[in-house]
Amino acid sequence: MKAKASLRIDPEVADLRIRDIVATAASRLGLTHTTTPSGAGHDAQVMASAAPFGMIFVPSQEGLSHVPQEYTAPEDLVEGADVLLNSVLALTRGSAV
Repeated sequence: MKAKASLRIDPEVADLRIRDIVATAASRLGLTHTTTPSGAGHDAQVMASAAPFGMIFVPSQEGLSHVPQEYTAPEDLVEGADVLLNSVLALTRGSAV
């Protein structure tokens, strides 16, 4: 029987400036937020070598993610998109929102 190959890649740390911009955007929109680590290899670990990055997570029902039962309410998706829009605008202005 063949042993399964294991691939271990250390997580990347989000850019502190981008994290601050995202947090400021959420706060200005009146949204609660927290900083959380992510092991998202298909996102952050690949992009980190190309550019600074940050991530925005929105709540999913029962905390489920990457499974068929995952569900995020439309209003949470809209709020996440609003945070993204405001963050991108701040980055293009070179400011902190």
